[in-house]
Formats: sequence, C-alpha cells, structure tokens
Amino acid sequence: MVSKEQLGMSLLSAVQERLISPGQRWKSHCFPSVAWADALTQSLYFTGDQSRMFLPAAEPLPALSCLFLQVSAAGPKQSILLPCPPEVVFQNYTPGEVYEVPVVLRNRDKVPHLVKVTLESSLYFQLVGPNDAFRKVPPGLFTTVRIVFTPGQNKDYFHRLLCITEMEEFIVPIRAIGTRALLDFPDQLDFSQCPVKYSTEKTLLVRNTGNREAHYQLSTQSPFSVIPAMGTLGVGDSMQVTVEFLPLRTGDFSASLVVHYDTGENTHTSLLGRAVDLHIKLDRNTVTLEETYITLSNRATVLIHNLSDITACFQWKAVGTQGEEDQLKLRWKKDELSDFLKECEVDITGQERFALLTRSLQSERAKVREDAMLFCNDIFSLEPKEGEIRPHCSAEISVFFKPQEARVYKQAVYCDISGRENRLPLHLTGEGLGPQLRFSFEELHVVGVLVRATHRYEATLFNKGPIKAPFSLLPPTTAMGSCFTFLPQEGIVAPGSLQAIQIFFCPTMLGEFQEEFRFHVTGSPKPVTLTIRGCVKGPTFHFNVPALHFGDVSFGFPHTLECRLFNTSLAHMAVNLRIAGDGSGELSVDSFTQMQRDSNQSWRKEARGPLEPREFAIKPSTTVIRALGWQDLKITLCSNTVREYKLELVVDVVGVGNRWLALPLTARYQGFPCSPHGEMPPSHSQA
Repeated sequence: MVSKEQLGMSLLSAVQERLISPGQRWKSHCFPSVAWADALTQSLYFTGDQSRMFLPAAEPLPALSCLFLQVSAAGPKQSILLPCPPEVVFQNYTPGEVYEVPVVLRNRDKVPHLVKVTLESSLYFQLVGPNDAFRKVPPGLFTTVRIVFTPGQNKDYFHRLLCITEMEEFIVPIRAIGTRALLDFPDQLDFSQCPVKYSTEKTLLVRNTGNREAHYQLSTQSPFSVIPAMGTLGVGDSMQVTVEFLPLRTGDFSASLVVHYDTGENTHTSLLGRAVDLHIKLDRNTVTLEETYITLSNRATVLIHNLSDITACFQWKAVGTQGEEDQLKLRWKKDELSDFLKECEVDITGQERFALLTRSLQSERAKVREDAMLFCNDIFSLEPKEGEIRPHCSAEISVFFKPQEARVYKQAVYCDISGRENRLPLHLTGEGLGPQLRFSFEELHVVGVLVRATHRYEATLFNKGPIKAPFSLLPPTTAMGSCFTFLPQEGIVAPGSLQAIQIFFCPTMLGEFQEEFRFHVTGSPKPVTLTIRGCVKGPTFHFNVPALHFGDVSFGFPHTLECRLFNTSLAHMAVNLRIAGDGSGELSVDSFTQMQRDSNQSWRKEARGPLEPREFAIKPSTTVIRALGWQDLKITLCSNTVREYKLELVVDVVGVGNRWLALPLTARYQGFPCSPHGEMPPSHSQA
C-alpha cells in the first residue's frame, strides 16, 4: 500500500514536470512574447494537452472510503476527480470589479463519487453556492464550481480551493497576479556575421508595456554585454538598450539576455552572433633596417592595409597571444607581491607602514591591470604604437632603430588589430655599427733595432665613421710587448679626424719578435690592432789592433800595452772588461816590491795559497762608451808565473751578454839565471 507521503510527492513531482503556470513560466525560461501573451489574458485557464496535465497532489481518506460499497476503478496513484483548470489565475484586473471563473471537476472513475468543495473565508474570494456541501458526480461526468474574485487593490492575491472525496483530498490553487512591468524585448536578437575583436552594437527601443513601473536588471554572458545594466522605467515609457557583441575569436556564439524584474519574473532574449576575420594585413612581415652606427638612429616604414568596411583599432604588442600577455601580467604581480613581502619583513610591527605598503601594492596592481602592455624597447620603437585605420585606408607605421652595441639585433612585434583573431607578426632586423677607427697601417716592420736603445716610431689612428671613437690601449702581456710605450694611451678621435700615436721601443732582449697591440674602442665589438715585428740586434765593437802581443816578459817586471775599443753602435753601451784565463787570487807582486820585503815569501808557491795570482790589470775595467765613441784601455801584465800566455781580453756588455767581443793576448815568460836570493822563481803548474 502506498503511503500518504509517497503519493503526495509523486503527484507533486508530476505537476512540476508537466504543468507550468504563467508565473512559473516567467520564472523559468520565458520569451518576452510569451509574457506579453500571458499579460493580455484577463482570466487564465491553463488547460493545455490533457496528456500533459496532471492533478494536484491527492491525499487518501480511508475513513470516508469505508462509507461506500462501490469499488473504485481508478488506480491508487491516480486522482479520481480531474480539476480544470488545475490552477486558477486572475490577471489584468481592475480593483472593485467582480470576476467569476468556473472550475470543472470531472469524474474519471467508473463509479459515482461525492465531493465536498470548501473555500476558506476571504474578503476577495467567494464560492458561488453553498460552501462545504457535498456534490455527487456521476462516472464520466463533471460538476462545476464557480469562484468569484473581487479585488480591492491591483496587487497579488493567493487562496486555495479544497476538494474532498470519500477517498482523497486535493487543492486547486487560486492566484491573482497584480500589476506587472513588461519590457517588450524581442524573443531573438541576431547579430549575424560580425568582425572578430570588433564591437558591434545593436540599439533597441524598449517600452514598458506593463501596468507597473519597471525595476529591472539586465544581464548576459560574454562576448555579449548590455547597457544599461539596471534601472527604472515608468509605465508606457521607452528607453534605449544597447547590446554589444565583442567576440575575441572566430566562430558562432549564443547567449541569453535576461531581464530580471523586481517581482521575481524573468524574460529571456536569445542572442546570436558569428565572428569572422576581415581582410586586414601588413604590407610585409619582415623589416630589415640599414646598418646604423651606435648613438645614431635609422628609420623604415611598414603599412597596415585595412581593406574592410570597419574602422580598425590597432596596438603593437610584445607577445603573440593574449594568454602570453596575461602570463606576463601575472608574473609582474608576483614580483610586486614578493617585493611587498620583503618590505614588510623590514618592519612588520609598524601598522602605519604596513597600511602604506598595502595601498602601494594595490596601486601597482591596478596599474598592471590597466596597462595595455604596448610594445616598448630601447632598440626598436614603432610610431604610432596604437591608433585607428578608417575603412579602405592604410596606416603608415614608422620603425625606428637605435642600436646600443655593434651587433645584429632581431625582434618580433605583433599587431593586435580589430577584425583579425590572431595578432599579425612583424619581424625586425637591424645591425649596429661601432666607431670606424683604423690605423694608417696594420703592420709596422722595424729594422735596425738595437738592444738597450730607445727607438721612436709613429702610427696614425683615423676615424672614418660619422661618430666619435673613444679608444684606450689594452696593456700588453708579453715581455717584449712591455718594452713598448704608446703616447697617448687613450683618447677620443672625432669623426673624420686623425690621432698620431707615438711609439717608443727600448728592447732588453735580442732576437726576432712580432707583437700585436690592441686598442679597445668603446662601442666596437673588436679592438683595433697594430702588429709590430722586427729583429733586435746587439751592439757592435771593435779594437784598433788585432791582438796584444806582450812578447817576452820577465818575472815580476810589469809590462803595459795600450789599445782602443770602438763602439760602432748608435747607443751608449756599458761594458766590463776582463782577461779570460787570468788567475782569481791576489794581485801579482812586482820585483821592486818583492825586493823591499826581504821576508816576503809571496813568490814561493806554497805562500800563494790555492788560487793563482791575478797577473793582468785593466784600466778602466768598467766603462760606458758613448754611441760611435771609443775608450782607450791600458792592459798591464806583471808575470808571477813561469808560463806562456795565450789569453783573451773579453768585453762583456751590461744587459746584453757576456763575451760579446774578445781580443787575443799573448806573452812569453823570460826567466833569469837565479832569483835575488839565489832561488829559481816558481814555475806555473801549467807551464
């Protein structure tokens, strides 16, 4: 057996599914024309298709059903009596007037039934005939109940008619709909084919055809929008409503324009539109600018052709899609939030400071949201960055190139323009040139380079470019390179001017060399180079005699010879003179000194020690010989050994090398029969 609650819920669901009253239609999805038709009906009977109509929820009454012996043919889930209409609605009434509506109760069963119709006491609703009286309804026939409505004001009223049989009871709702506002929007607004990313507007003249002042709100969904969003319109008054269609991509779009009334009803206008691309293009996709010197600028032009019938608005952007632009804005917001948090960590206890930073953050975020993200670059710039192009016209865009370095620059920019879904790419290429600073020659070959001599050369820097060229010498890193001095080492060469560079070279080593010197030029990726190569030679000397021959020398008797050393070089030279092979011990003793020292046994071999005596004396032994000059030398031999001398007078050049020149020196010992003491003089171990 079906319970009372289950039966009531089942019938209520059926009514909500298939039976819609005028007010419910307004609150669900009602076109304005339907609302207008409902408004024209004074007393509304919603009968509709009987297959679509169900009874209100019926409640079984077991106590009454036991009074009758007839067996009902209606099922337990079916209502015995069918009311028509199932809901009584009064509309467009006048206060003080009397309105009467019949309600028919048809017996769907095969047996007669008694029904009691009850209408609660009301000042505005009355039942024609006796109240709470039973009426007998034969099978398949009907009984009519008349309801009288006498409105006191033009407002909403609610009441109900209670019907009770021996098996069930049900309610027929009674509603009186007072004055209503009604804006006569069309059921459908078709924008047809429109340009993408372009605002297409349709203006509607809307009139309040209702009998009440309209307090309304208008809403729709993107890409549609409506103005005004809300307002008030008096009875019979008109207003303009503008519906905008602004699609950001191509394709078909649909949405609803919903009118929300303050009385709770809604009407829906179907909005349709199709977005397409128009014939708008750039005259070229690539712009290559001429070579441009840094600090100067160059210009090229590109055209935007608008071959459509609309006024196209354009903006130059740095990224290719709106999604990339949104990501960039989001990244900026994160950076600002990070900076804000860092600022807060500095003084988190200061409430005034925190409030100030919060306002600053909100201000910066607002700037980011409002930022059009137009293309901005220090190297390339476009003018104008945004603007409008009239139908069937072209816009000339100036592309400026101002390089900061001497290199090739590449940049992509995008034209976001009405009538085109995708942004139009433009690839920019330009090469920056640095100062054109060069030496008058790339290589300097020097000859006759003498070691330890200062040589002077000159090179010329010339600037053949249109911009100034600041330069500075990069310090050399080699030993030979450090022997060079450049004056000036830095400076600025004006356009078309020259700069003489003095080069001083004082080599300290011999041999061939090749040095590359580099001058850094501000703004140029490569330095200016100067290669200097050559060979450093040593000094040249010669003696005025081929050899020094002392001949026969006596033991202890000094013998002096003279010679002249010539410096045939073009530089002063410091020299040391020595006798190669001479002893390294004490100076030799002459015979006169020996005779004055009777006790001196220095001539004896055992008295001289392990080192041989120095038997030669050179005056001067150290000297500086000027360029192309000479030096007279005195070489004295005081023999203290018995030997034959075949030695060399050696010239060592300071800072250049040892044994640079050697002069042969010969002598022969001439002995005596005996020494002054009757002893033979000592003999040399190598004699």
